[in-house]
Amino acid sequence: MKKLTKSLIASKQKRNAYSRQSNQTAHKPPQWLETAVFYQIYPQSFCDTNGDGIGDIPGIISKLDYIKSLGVNVLWLNPVFESPFGDAGYDVSDFYKVAPRYGTNRDLKKLFSEARRRGMRVCLDLVAGHTSIQHPWFQASAQHEKNKYTNWYVWTDSVWGNRTLNPVCGYSERDGGYLPNFFYFQPALNYGYAKPDPAMPWQLPISHPDVQAVRAELKKIMKFWLEEGAAGFRVDMASSLVRGDDDGVELQALWKCYREWLDREYPEAILIAEWGNPRSSINAGFDIDFMIHFGEPAYNALVGTWGRKFEGSPVFFDRAGGGDIMRFLDNYLLNYSATVGRGYISLPTGNHDFPRHNRGRDKRELQAIYAMLFTLPGTPFIYYGDEIGMRYLENLTAKEGSYGSRTGARTPMQWRRGRNAGFSTAAASKLYLPVDPSPCAPTVEDQETDPSSLLNLTRKLLALRKQYPALGNTGAFKPIFAEKNKYPFVYERSQGSERFWIAINPTDQDLKTKLPATKSVEAIHCTGAELTTDSKKSVLSMGPVSFGIFRVE
Repeated sequence: MKKLTKSLIASKQKRNAYSRQSNQTAHKPPQWLETAVFYQIYPQSFCDTNGDGIGDIPGIISKLDYIKSLGVNVLWLNPVFESPFGDAGYDVSDFYKVAPRYGTNRDLKKLFSEARRRGMRVCLDLVAGHTSIQHPWFQASAQHEKNKYTNWYVWTDSVWGNRTLNPVCGYSERDGGYLPNFFYFQPALNYGYAKPDPAMPWQLPISHPDVQAVRAELKKIMKFWLEEGAAGFRVDMASSLVRGDDDGVELQALWKCYREWLDREYPEAILIAEWGNPRSSINAGFDIDFMIHFGEPAYNALVGTWGRKFEGSPVFFDRAGGGDIMRFLDNYLLNYSATVGRGYISLPTGNHDFPRHNRGRDKRELQAIYAMLFTLPGTPFIYYGDEIGMRYLENLTAKEGSYGSRTGARTPMQWRRGRNAGFSTAAASKLYLPVDPSPCAPTVEDQETDPSSLLNLTRKLLALRKQYPALGNTGAFKPIFAEKNKYPFVYERSQGSERFWIAINPTDQDLKTKLPATKSVEAIHCTGAELTTDSKKSVLSMGPVSFGIFRVE
C-alpha cells in the first residue's frame, strides 16, 4: 500500500510538471493539414490485383491517380498489419509486418513513395489498445511463469474472483482472466490504472515499469512506420487506453506525452483520433477527431448514423422534414469553439462501421448531404465508394467481425461494368464480400462521363474548397439561419475578404426565407436554390431537396 501511494504521488508530480510544460508549448497542427482532404480505404475491398478475391496494396497503388483526381491528397488505410483477421485486422498479431494477403512491407513502402510522388500522403490505422490473442506478447503473457510480458496485458489474479469485470477466464495455464477490449480475442494492453484499487493489486499504476514498457512500445511502433514513410496515424479507440480514469486526466497526459515526442522528432506527423469528442481529443494533442459516434451525437442527429431516426425523432436530412438542425448545431458549435485554430473536426461521408448514406436515399438527397459535408470547416474524409454513391447492401452474413449493420458498408469498390465490377478477376464465390448485384449499381466508369454524377459533384465541391480558402479547412464558420425544428440551414464561411453563404434544404418542401442584406450575390454552385438581395434584405428561394453556394459581399 505504501509503495502504491508513492507511485501515485510520483505520477501526479510528473503529470503536473508535464502540464506546466505543455501549457508553455501548445501543439499546432502541421501546416499541410490546412488543405488536407482524406480518402479512407478498406484495403480488403478496394482493388485486388492478384486474383485472390481480396484487395491489396498494389491495387491501392494502381488507383492513386484516380484518388488524386477527386481532389484528395491524403489516404487513411484501415489496418494492414499481420492478423488472424477475427476483426478485419483490428486484432493485430505483428505491428511491424504487413499482412501477406495485402502484400509486403516493401509494397507499403512503395505506396508511401508513389503517393509522395503525386503530392499525397498516407496515414495508417494504429490499434493502440489491444492485440490479437495470437500475438507473441500475449502468448508469453498467458504463461504461468513470470516473464517480460506478464504485465503487458490486464490480467486479474484469479480465475475465481473479479467476475463482475467480465474477464476471459480459462484461456491458458495462467491463473487469472484477461480483460478484452472488444471481442474475446482482443486482449487489452496494459496502459495502467489512474487510480488503482488497493484491494485489486493486479491493477497497476501508470508509473509501473511494465506499464511504461507498453507505452514505450507504442512509440516504437509509430517510429518504425514514420521512418518507413507514413504521414501519421488514425488511432483506434484512442480514448480507451487508461483505465479507472473517470476525469480523463491520465489519458490526456498520455497522449500529450506522445504529442510532445512527435513534435520534437516528427513535427509533420499527425494523429487522428477515434474519440468522438474533439474538445477532449484536440486538447490531448490530436490533430483531428471525428464527430461521428461515441459521446458526441451531432452527426447522428444530422444524417442518422444508424438509420433515419435519432432518439425517436427524424434526422435533419430527411425529405419528410421534422428534423431539428439545433440538435446538431448546438453540439457542433460547442466543439468548434473549443478547438478552432488548435485542431480539426471531421464529419466524414461515412466509414467502415456505419451504413452508407445511400440507404433509402436517392442521388439528389446525397448531393444535398455532400454539399454540406464538403463546405464545413475541418478536414473532409471520403469513405471509399461514397463518391459514387455506393449502396449499403442489406442482410449480408458477417465477415471478420462485421456484425450488425457493418457488413453492408464494406463491399467491394465498383470500378466498372462487368465481372465483379472491376474489383477482382477471382470467381464471385471467392470475393471477400459480394459485389452489389443490382444492374443499376453505380460505377466509376459510368460516372466519369456524366457531368451530373455524384462523382463529378464531389470533384466540384472539393475543387471549390481549394479555389476559395474561405470554403476550406480553416475558413471561419457561423450560422446565418438556424432555428429549432425549421428549414433551411444557412451558414457563412469566410476568410479575409471572402464570404460565402451555404444554404441546405433536405426536405420535399419549397422554402422562402428572409436573410440579412448583402451588397452583392454570386451563385457559385446551386441546385434548385436562388438568392436575391437589396438594400434591406436578402431572399433565399429553395426548391425541394436543394442547396446553394453563394459568394456574398
